[in-house]
Amino acid sequence: MSRPRALVTGASRGIGKAIAIALAKSGHDVAISARTVKAGESRENTLTIHKSDTRPLPGSLEETAAAIEAAGGRALMVAADLTDRPSVVACAKTVLDQWGGVDVLIHNGRYLGPGLMDVFMDIPHDAFGKFVEAHATGPLVLTQALLPGMLERGGGKIIMISSGAAYESPPAPAGQGGWGLGYSVGKAAGHMLVPTLNVEFKDKGILAFNVNPGFVGTERNEISVRDYGRELVGAAPPAAIGAVIAWLATSPEATALAGSSIDGQELCLERGLHPSWK
Repeated sequence: MSRPRALVTGASRGIGKAIAIALAKSGHDVAISARTVKAGESRENTLTIHKSDTRPLPGSLEETAAAIEAAGGRALMVAADLTDRPSVVACAKTVLDQWGGVDVLIHNGRYLGPGLMDVFMDIPHDAFGKFVEAHATGPLVLTQALLPGMLERGGGKIIMISSGAAYESPPAPAGQGGWGLGYSVGKAAGHMLVPTLNVEFKDKGILAFNVNPGFVGTERNEISVRDYGRELVGAAPPAAIGAVIAWLATSPEATALAGSSIDGQELCLERGLHPSWK
């Protein structure tokens, strides 16, 4: 395979889909992972203990794969659930068996479930384990499986789609403009993967970055905001974050940012990476 290869988790829709397409346009073949393979599949997307939500969300791996191929890249679909560790192990094995590894690894997938938008006293105890499994342990498993190949080839890029929830105080209670503690715990745990990789492997050619995408107009966010009786205002388009990740994956200038936490929207605007968004 002459083109560089990437793996993007959570790529059936939203930021992950935009990243996969941007990487394909920048010359990568892209392996994509998520739970939803075909459009219209129903999943438990509940954000709070107070309301079950099994509505199918827009997007699927098949649709993202078609967009990757339309952009000139090869696509490899790998269904996986980040809360199911054997599923994550199998994902890594598939990528290794079929492509021999990747040059770019994007940890974008996340867990949606009770606790994400619940106030403290309503968070189920088992929610914390699921958030940590999806946002920290899953990425750790994938990285440990795919990092050796990067080292053998002399380098690679590992990018964590982090969140301000990992290190900032919520602006309001969950459901009123803030987020649940379960989400913060999971994101904070995953956030520390990047500085660890930076101190251990930067001198061996591995560049790692945390990217905070900010508020993005994903399909999921549009639905969530509407459910809370609000309008989606001031959100960046997913393609803007996709452009940032493609730049980090390809630009020599990105080396100076290795190990840091990057404000995705700020970098996008500063460098004019998505000209149609101002």
